[in-house]
Amino acid sequence: MALFSGLSAFPITPMTPEGGVIVPDLQRLVRRIEAGGADSIGLLGSTGTYMFLSRDERRRAVAAAVEAAASIPVMVGVGALRTDEAEAVARDAAAEGAAGLLLAPVSYNPLTEEEVFQHFVAVAMASDLPLCIYSNPGTTNFTFSPEFVARLTAIPAVAAIKLPLPSSRDMAADLAAFRQAAPGLSVGYSGDWGCKEALLAGADCWYSVAAGLFSEPVAALAAAAMRGDRAVAERCDADFAGLWDLFRAHGGLRVMYAAANMLGLTEAQPPRPLLPLMEDVKRRLASALPAGAADV
Repeated sequence: MALFSGLSAFPITPMTPEGGVIVPDLQRLVRRIEAGGADSIGLLGSTGTYMFLSRDERRRAVAAAVEAAASIPVMVGVGALRTDEAEAVARDAAAEGAAGLLLAPVSYNPLTEEEVFQHFVAVAMASDLPLCIYSNPGTTNFTFSPEFVARLTAIPAVAAIKLPLPSSRDMAADLAAFRQAAPGLSVGYSGDWGCKEALLAGADCWYSVAAGLFSEPVAALAAAAMRGDRAVAERCDADFAGLWDLFRAHGGLRVMYAAANMLGLTEAQPPRPLLPLMEDVKRRLASALPAGAADV
């Protein structure tokens, strides 16, 4: 399924300081992603600042993105603090034409495995859309072990998992552990600076922040890695070295807002309390943008 394979691009969600989605800007980003060759769009992920938006604005964002995406599917983040809220935004996403859902176990208090399992069961039942597990332990304080993921695959809707880069840096071993525990599950990774190795190791999908603006060069990198052409993948990846450094130092979200501003795609700023990049970092970013960034 294209939704959980290849390159999935995660755009920012341009919004006003009051939290209103700037629909023309979002649609501009979606069309840019599609023109650049991504296989799917990951709307309202962490880079899409879903937790900063009201239910109504999240629904507006989904409607706008689905309208703008002519030929590629849209997966929508539906994480919320309460299960009933996550169920509601899942129903909204389905009603507006989403192709799949992305669910992180968001909570102020760290959750137990049983709490996460029941949360997934409830959200999966809220629609008939396939569901991708969003493993983001740095934000949620919850770690999905291969054994627990195997349990989650008993939920019929669960079709994929979006993993962070393994702390062990042994991509092949990490991928093998999840493949063994949950055969048939699509296994993909985020953390753009390491996803070349993930795809070379055989991962199904790259869930990419950079592709939210630079889908054409990221798609070229992904295609080379997926066909096992390490030499070409290395050359493509080298063009992003400066951007990867900035992602690691300042977070992809802040960097992508600044890059979108530089490219004239939106004037929106990160939602407060997040602050824009400092001017010296913006100068570094200007020289780190991949070649041809303004052409798509």
